[in-house]
Amino acid sequence: MLFGSHLLINKQNGGLMKKMLITALVSVFFAPFATAEVNVVSWGGAYTESQKLGYGDPFTAKTGIKLNWIDYSGGLSEVRAQAEAGNITYDIVDLFAKDTITGCDEGLLVEFDFDKDFPAAPDGTPASEDFFAPMPSDCAVGNILYSWNYAYNPNAFPGADSMPSTIGDFFDTEKFPGKRSIYTGAMSNLEIALVADGVSAGGVYDVLENQTGALDRAIGKFETLCNDPSGGCIFWSAGAQPPEFLASGEVVMSTGWNGRFFNAIVGEGTTIEQVWDGQVLDYEYFGLVANGPNPEEAMEALKYFTGTEGLAGSAKYIAYAPFRISSLDIIEANEPWYKDGKTAMLPQMPTAPDNTKNYILMNPEYWADNEVEVGEAWEAFKASL
Repeated sequence: MLFGSHLLINKQNGGLMKKMLITALVSVFFAPFATAEVNVVSWGGAYTESQKLGYGDPFTAKTGIKLNWIDYSGGLSEVRAQAEAGNITYDIVDLFAKDTITGCDEGLLVEFDFDKDFPAAPDGTPASEDFFAPMPSDCAVGNILYSWNYAYNPNAFPGADSMPSTIGDFFDTEKFPGKRSIYTGAMSNLEIALVADGVSAGGVYDVLENQTGALDRAIGKFETLCNDPSGGCIFWSAGAQPPEFLASGEVVMSTGWNGRFFNAIVGEGTTIEQVWDGQVLDYEYFGLVANGPNPEEAMEALKYFTGTEGLAGSAKYIAYAPFRISSLDIIEANEPWYKDGKTAMLPQMPTAPDNTKNYILMNPEYWADNEVEVGEAWEAFKASL
């Protein structure tokens, strides 16, 4: 008999015992979710704020599960240290693609059965088909995509018949004279140089890995630009610099991160325009820490965070694209979607159809395998200027 003698309630104390039994059962089945706290580790600043407001607070309101947002500087060192000490405190971590691969190989992260563990899109499309790109490992679930694109100051080209609109225009100093600002490292620069030089966006990494002289070809594109009397280069390392350089007139074009350009345009009223052609799409993922303190509650949070509604919610607060394709439908149907109530966000999403006619999807494996060699060649180029 179910629960044995607990159901043998006599007439005298039956009512009291029923109440006690019901209370006990409610406590058993619902207490874990009512009292649990999930530790979510991310990068801080406006990015974490968009996560907290976009899907963190709604999840807590829906489930009662408290989320503790913890800032970190990236990598797996802290997760590794916690695992070695046998005292894991992290539940969910926001990670680069390469870290999800390493974390999976080392057993630091939980492997997912993707379409079983994550909800389908509202129209029934399986999760694996609703995410913009395949996951880099079995321990990754897509969060956001952001863009390495470029922007220009339209005031720099008075009387011009047209404005920059292609990745080739970034290198065209005859049509668009003036200094450019480029990222201080080689990442993203090699890719856009090759596309501007005629390589198809989808074939960039095949060329870099298999064609002799491809690295020199890409760097040579920047050597020509930076040494051109009608052009010239300065380098940026902090995300705030590109819009500042453009606003001050120090440069006429600059590569940068789309979120920083968006903030300058919408938040600060800076007169700059973004160009999406030849953009390099980069991404962030969530991982579930193996043997974390609250695995069941953390998995529920992760499902909500990376669902169609949750990811659309984060785009209300920041110009990073939700990894779910179906999230764009929510944004489009509810424009203006941005938190200010007047800015349409679909045109600002790196994955919007109009922005993905010619894009490069960052290949973390190429950079993991070639970072040292490429870095040495790139630094030698910078030193020669």
